Order: sequence, then structure tokens, then C-alpha cells
Amino acid sequence: MTMTMTSDPLARVPLPCRAPFAVIGMIHLLPLPGAPGWGGSMAAVEERAGRDAQALAAGGADAVLVENYHDVPFLPGSLPAETVAALAALTRLVREAVPLPVGVNALRNDARAALGVAAATGAGFIRVNVHTGTMLTDQGTLEGRAHETLRVRAALGVEVAILADVLVKHAVPPHGLGVERAAADAWERGRADALVISGEATGAATDSARLRAVRAAVPDAPLYVGSGLAPDNAAALVPLADGAIVGSALQRDGRAGGPVEADRVRRLMDAVRSVRERPA
Repeated sequence: MTMTMTSDPLARVPLPCRAPFAVIGMIHLLPLPGAPGWGGSMAAVEERAGRDAQALAAGGADAVLVENYHDVPFLPGSLPAETVAALAALTRLVREAVPLPVGVNALRNDARAALGVAAATGAGFIRVNVHTGTMLTDQGTLEGRAHETLRVRAALGVEVAILADVLVKHAVPPHGLGVERAAADAWERGRADALVISGEATGAATDSARLRAVRAAVPDAPLYVGSGLAPDNAAALVPLADGAIVGSALQRDGRAGGPVEADRVRRLMDAVRSVRERPA
């Protein structure tokens, strides 16, 4: 469950995942009420979310992240009430289904909704695609609202960690903005609690050079691989980060949006564990 904030509202919030390299498995929710693909049955959405959560837990994932992945095309601003209500109900269901830390991502960039869901359900972290700065996306121009997100978190009085993407996937940064500067802004000025570094698109492998550049720019920031971690590249990526958010590699046929398969989770966790356990 969420905890009362410390007296310092700018203190870093520790992530609830304690593993030396924490694997956060994605729960890509089926379309929610209000989305163009909504199928008309919350029971079907709940059943899939519960099965995915249990598969992630059975396969050994360290945490799970609930996301309205199938609500395409995504809204660029605030989510409607029906989407937020469904996201909250499903996050609560997942928290009750598995004994793992649970996070929320309210696509495309509604950090306030994600915080509200976390506060209502006891989720321990949120992912924010554009926390600081500006990115050009298929939803148009998205602007970070770190100033609002941290104030809302303080007002709610909850200890919810903020995982902020740096130059998020499916987006283009303004001319002249490099990954080092973007990372430093998200960490130092946006006061994110961890940074997420991804490839260009869902499932695309994260560039190891980009991870090294961010590590050099903000050595104190926890870094998460945001896309593309798989058994065949774990040896290369695991030593460069503190964790990963994984969807595609854990889902049927290795394709994002499909049901999670426990065997795929186990294979990835075995690969990660083999790197974790190597002598330094």
C-alpha cells in the first residue's frame, strides 16, 4: 500500500522493487470503456488482466505495470472519467491477484490520473512518458508537467515513485536536445525518482550507448531499460541498468499486446538471473 510522505516533499521516493535488477512485467489491458476498441465487457478485461498478472508472478517477475495499452489512438491530454475509473478498478484487481509491487501508466501522458489511481489503489509507482520538456508524438506535441505532478503527489500525501521516460519511444525530441540534457533535466529539475531509457518503438531494443550516456550524465539516478529486453540481449543490457520494463518478450509470439505467457517470463528471468549472479 502507499505510505505517508516524508516531511520533505522533494525527497526521492524509493522504488518498491528490491531486486538488484528488477524486472517489471507489463499488463497491457484490453480496450477500456470509451476507447474505440472497447468490446463492451469489463468482465473480459478483468479476466485477461488477472491471468496476465498471475502469469507474471508465476514466471518470477519482480513487479507489474498496468497500462491502457489497447486504448489506441491515445488521448494527448487528460483521460475521461470512464477510463480512469476502469484503470483504477483493474489496478485494484491486479494488486489483489498477486503479491507483487504494482505500478500504473495512464497513456498517453496523464500523470495526474495515474497518481490518482495509485493513491486510490495502493499502487507504488507510476510511469510518465513525458515528465519534463516537450516531445513530438503521434498525439501531437506533449509537454511535461513535472511541476503539477509533484505538487499533486505532495497534496495527496502518498509515497508513489515516478519513473520518467527520457526521450520517450514513438516520439521525436526538439532539435538540439540530447539524451544527456534530457536525462539531467528529468532527474535534477523534474525530480523524477528513476529514469526510463527506451528504443525508438515498442519492443525495439534499447541502445546500450544511450544507457551509458545517461549513466554518465546522472550517475545517481536509477535507470530502467524501457523496451526490448529479451533473453538474447540480457547479458549486454542488464549490467548497464538497475531494472527493466518488459512487455513484448513476455507475451505470446513476442508481440506487444498479447497475453502474457509464464514460460516466456521464466526464460527472461533465468537470463537476467544468470547475469545477476555472475561474479563482479
